[in-house]
Amino acid sequence: MAFGNDLDAYQGASTSLALVEKSRARSFLGLSWGEAKLLVIAGVGFFMDAYDLFIINMIYAILLRTYKEFKVPQTDRGAPLPNITWGLDGGVLKASANIGNVFGQILFGFLGDTFGRSAVYGKELIIIIVAVIMIISVPDYLGGVGVTAWMTAFRFIMGIGIGGDYPMSATIVSDRSHAHKRGTLLALIFSNQGWGNLVGAIAAVVVIAAYKGPVTAGDTHKLSGAWRILQGLALIPAFGVLYFRLTLVESTRFTQARQIQDDPELLAKASAAGVVVGESDSDEELAKKGGDTPIAAENEAVGLKFATVGKKPHNEFFEYFSEWRHLRVLLGTILGWFLVDITFYGINLNQSVILQAIGFTTGSTWSKLMKVATGNLIITVAGFLPGYFFTAALIEVVGRKPIQLLGFAMNALFFGILGGKFDEYKAHTNQIFPLFVFLQFFFNFGANATTFIIPAEAFPTRVRASAHGLSAACGKLGAILASLGFSVLADPKKSIGQEKVFWIFFAISILGFIVTILLVPETKGYDADEVDRKELAEKRGLGAETNPNLHSL
Repeated sequence: MAFGNDLDAYQGASTSLALVEKSRARSFLGLSWGEAKLLVIAGVGFFMDAYDLFIINMIYAILLRTYKEFKVPQTDRGAPLPNITWGLDGGVLKASANIGNVFGQILFGFLGDTFGRSAVYGKELIIIIVAVIMIISVPDYLGGVGVTAWMTAFRFIMGIGIGGDYPMSATIVSDRSHAHKRGTLLALIFSNQGWGNLVGAIAAVVVIAAYKGPVTAGDTHKLSGAWRILQGLALIPAFGVLYFRLTLVESTRFTQARQIQDDPELLAKASAAGVVVGESDSDEELAKKGGDTPIAAENEAVGLKFATVGKKPHNEFFEYFSEWRHLRVLLGTILGWFLVDITFYGINLNQSVILQAIGFTTGSTWSKLMKVATGNLIITVAGFLPGYFFTAALIEVVGRKPIQLLGFAMNALFFGILGGKFDEYKAHTNQIFPLFVFLQFFFNFGANATTFIIPAEAFPTRVRASAHGLSAACGKLGAILASLGFSVLADPKKSIGQEKVFWIFFAISILGFIVTILLVPETKGYDADEVDRKELAEKRGLGAETNPNLHSL
């Protein structure tokens, strides 16, 4: 090891790293160029996640008008033939990517803690690229049901890659951030969901406009090209950052945390001294500033190879969360994410259905498609996107927990209004639209953003990716529940109707508010690694001194 047992070298490295942060040249909005580059590299996954979330709404609407099987033909007696649109009406097509997300979030979370971030980062993007290529390559001769089945299978694989991006990008940014701006950086990373939604909305309007001629002439089968274009556009940002992800060096924080963990004597000394784990983009910055680079030999890009940084203890995840004080926090991040995603995805995966229910999508086939696209664009610009930036601007001022509580409370308010007044308001677009705009705003200036941020801050480096991945996976279980259940429950002919679904969402938001109060910590300025080192030292009887400045969850 480069540090050996030399605590002085370790402390010197930490001091140098702190000086690097202070001396970095600032660029736009107080970010260094290195931080801006990191935001682009890490943000692409969330851009693609939201883009896909929006585009599947448009693809759903296009598929129904492209393949004749989905026209519900009539028998000689006028009765409809059996419903064969299993992948659409059953929500399977919409849910498939989210099901893949669950597997990807758990898998890549544990891999990221086991092998290191740089050893795993980029592989999830390769999975996404291959899956998207396969989706847009489906032959039309398979027919509507065959196309839907093909898309469902490869959207599941694509979901594994998108899911893997959650714990990897979150931990990579958290590993490289100082506590005083960590929340802002994580919020900006997550805000790429807003940009993905916006670009998807604009792309849908442009593509549908381009197909006005064929659709107006009745050649709806030509819309097969429209949905392929919309899905395939996701490849552009993916290819744009693939090289940079595969060559990203391991973070200083991760290598130092793994090294201290491997050396009991260094653990005791570092814990007693209250040493702060280094925070820097890379050791190259230290070299430029003339600082100490004691771990440069280990801190290198892995590329397509897997290589473990330091030793990884067996069952570390289960050992850490066997203690209630840690498990309580994990339960808070899991339940908060699960509950908000039921409502968030219940609305967003079915926004085109809701727009149709309020009569916004009347007219010809092309007119209906265009109105769905423009309606989603209005809601995105007015509410969805601004919410993220309110979070980024205020998270280091008011904290994470107050924003999450505000989000759940305001969502409960607007779901309550929709539950009581939807049937009355749906005939008046000007009354319904503001409610959905405010809903989207307080999702993103609220629990949808903070449930991503808090798991990236509340847990120490050695289990951070695993805990974040598990929390995100439970969130996606909520999304799957919403995508499979909304279309069934919201149909008054089959089940309870949309008003009662909104009342269910109201109750879920209230439950999320209660869970946040009881289980979710405030992580503003919190250093989980510092707390973890002291706990490890105390367990091993290494005589660590108590740090009076240390605060815990």
